[in-house]
Amino acid sequence: MSADLKEPLMKKNEKKFTGRCRLFVGNLTPDTDEEAFKSLFQKYGEISEVYLNQQRGFGFIRLDTRYHAEVAKSDLDGTMRKGKQLRVRFATHGAALKVTNLSPHVSNELLEQAFTQFGEVERAVVIVDDRGRPTGEGIVEFARKPGATNAIKRISEGCFCLTATPKPILVEPLEQKDEEDGLQEKHIARNANYTREREVQPRFINPSTFEFDMSQRWKQLYEMEKQQRDDLEKRILVAREKLEEEMQSAIHEHQANLMRQDLMRRQEELRRLEEMRRQDEMRRRESEMRRQDEVRRQDEMRREEMLRQQQEEAMRRRQADD
Repeated sequence: MSADLKEPLMKKNEKKFTGRCRLFVGNLTPDTDEEAFKSLFQKYGEISEVYLNQQRGFGFIRLDTRYHAEVAKSDLDGTMRKGKQLRVRFATHGAALKVTNLSPHVSNELLEQAFTQFGEVERAVVIVDDRGRPTGEGIVEFARKPGATNAIKRISEGCFCLTATPKPILVEPLEQKDEEDGLQEKHIARNANYTREREVQPRFINPSTFEFDMSQRWKQLYEMEKQQRDDLEKRILVAREKLEEEMQSAIHEHQANLMRQDLMRRQEELRRLEEMRRQDEMRRRESEMRRQDEVRRQDEMRREEMLRQQQEEAMRRRQADD
């Protein structure tokens, strides 16, 4: 590890040995074997994966953290080894996806959670602007290529939404660009076109010349392209806003229909319960009437029995008097 670079603490939940920690190394000498290749990176942390093509003089190596990979790249890129200048770059992540049409309510954590169903996710990031506001785009990096392939297939065939709003996201392979190292002079191909173009130094074209006329035509074309792109963007924005309004209106109408249907179900249930209550009340009344009839019948029978007993008692008394 370089003495002037102090290793920072790993970020919370940062995973080790991800695709972001993989380096490409070019301009290796043919006698570089795997052990010699690994020895170049031993001091930069743990190593989990090594691929070496001795005949073509290049290899790939995966370190444990992004920080270690950055330090190794900074230290080794451009250094001389056995008469050849090493070229060290971050390897292209073959399982990275660009996600668009994200809701502003989607976080890194929700994005990762949503994509774990397709495969193991190494990293998920919602891209924000310089003020921290979401741009509607994100990046998802899978541990293996089949996860990315599965996500592209299923999301392109279906409608995958991350929030309540029925606005599906889109995914595509991430177009990765080198915005750090760029194209250095030593890596430009020295061919006939290079020689012809580099004969003239950077300059402003003098007016009233053939070159100035051609330059103006190119600038006019640039302006036309920009205008057409701006017009297209405006039309797309208008179409998006229109669909957003239609969607919100449709959502409200759909919710109103659901509420009406629920109200109808509740009213039907209320009518059913009311009918059951009415029938129960009728049965209760009928039962009460039967009970009262039975009570009256029993009372009548007791009165008749008492009258019979009184008559018999009267007859016995008359017989006794006689």
